Amino acid sequence: MRAVLCQQHGIPASLTLTDIAEPTPGPNDVAIAVDACGLNFPDVLMIAGRYQVQPPLPFVPGLEIAGRITALGERVRGFTAGQRVGAFMASGGLAELAVAPAASVYPIPDEVPAPLAAAFTLAYGTSYHALHDRGAINSGDTVLVLGAAGGVGLAAVDIAVAAGARVIAAASTAEKLDAAKALGATDLINYVDESLVDRVRELTDKRGADIIYDPVGAEFTDQALRCLAWGGRLLIVGFAAGDIASLPANRLLLKGAAAVGVYWGQHVANEPSKHAHNMGELQRLLQTGLLHPTIQPPVPLEDAIDALTTLAERRAIGKLVVAVR
Repeated sequence: MRAVLCQQHGIPASLTLTDIAEPTPGPNDVAIAVDACGLNFPDVLMIAGRYQVQPPLPFVPGLEIAGRITALGERVRGFTAGQRVGAFMASGGLAELAVAPAASVYPIPDEVPAPLAAAFTLAYGTSYHALHDRGAINSGDTVLVLGAAGGVGLAAVDIAVAAGARVIAAASTAEKLDAAKALGATDLINYVDESLVDRVRELTDKRGADIIYDPVGAEFTDQALRCLAWGGRLLIVGFAAGDIASLPANRLLLKGAAAVGVYWGQHVANEPSKHAHNMGELQRLLQTGLLHPTIQPPVPLEDAIDALTTLAERRAIGKLVVAVR
């Protein structure tokens, strides 16, 4: 089968599109003919050898897919061959056939196209878990979203608006901010041209934000701490800027605030029933028109490496998807 293969750690340009042997499902796994694969920043980190959990070399990148079941492990129940499904897995999505743990596989309604399903799981799953489970979002909260034009950032804007929150979106270009505005962000901050801290204070009458969604890291995490309201929650989602910040604990103390880690992959593994509930809620919100995923036109498998380069260079707006078949 054709697959994008990482044989050594580095930049996406070091990947190759090649033929490899098809994977075989274990007793608790599902084999899926991949129609579409969503790309995510953790893919870039894995390729560079910098993710929290690294697959052994060589490996096929790709964490979320949509397709049809071709085979079931002997212990798997509740699915059938030919069924349309989405799945989240540790790696392997950028290939014509992938194997996923049955616990991370879920049915796709007929009316949901494969590119949408493949772009939905990780970004929206992460952001829903972050805002609802870890951030305890309430209607009327003020939510500051950093990196608001990336896959998880736009999903956070979308979910926070659906929850009735006021959303302040922060990003690095006017084009990116326009994407957040289109999803309902009422206030916009270009943190290249203006002070994040000063603008948040101005927009909130010096109160600050109840929840700050931070997938960026580096110096932005320290700035975000200074933007928290009393009793606020800083959600640590990722480190797209590269550096991991050290948190000054006194800022948390003085604001009666909390810094909360968000590790969606471990949430899926450790709380499968809660994950299933969250995905059901997301499907309900999607089908009732309350969510509006921002997805770029799918690219063919031959262009997957270029798409990963776009993601690595932080030029992507919304989700990038590869149409494998």
